[in-house]
Amino acid sequence: MKKTYPMSYSKANQTRLVLPPDTNHHHSIFGGRVLAYIDEVAAIAAMKHSQGEVVTASFDSVDFVSSAYAGDVIELEAMVTGTGRTSMEVYVRVVSRNVKTGAKKLTTESFVTMVAIDEEGSPKEVPGVEPENDFERHLFETGPIRQEHRKQKRALSKKRRG
Repeated sequence: MKKTYPMSYSKANQTRLVLPPDTNHHHSIFGGRVLAYIDEVAAIAAMKHSQGEVVTASFDSVDFVSSAYAGDVIELEAMVTGTGRTSMEVYVRVVSRNVKTGAKKLTTESFVTMVAIDEEGSPKEVPGVEPENDFERHLFETGPIRQEHRKQKRALSKKRRG
């Protein structure tokens, strides 16, 4: 039987201050900067779950819901929500906080696929994952739909490359 860990085992959090060099001419954070932060916190969650090194296989979805601005604090939370043999689906939620007013808002949600690797860089097996609350159960139960979408996307991309 495959070993499993609760989703909370992989939970990773980061807090970042949005500085002027991180922003565009509208003073909102560059999407690419947010993507870099998402990639990093997703990798940390996947490393905790797999107890080893990981590589990013794909950004499966990124939904920019609202902007964060210079002077805001952004809080990123990531956790492994599903696993394959060597891959892990990681959910990342980004919330911005206006430090002057305390107002918080969802800025970004993303699903990232990470693959665990061994010392030689070859894929290695990962433990399963167990949801612990209704929100986690929803992410876990809807995972196969996202997995099927990823497979279809890969097949279409492969077909286009010839």
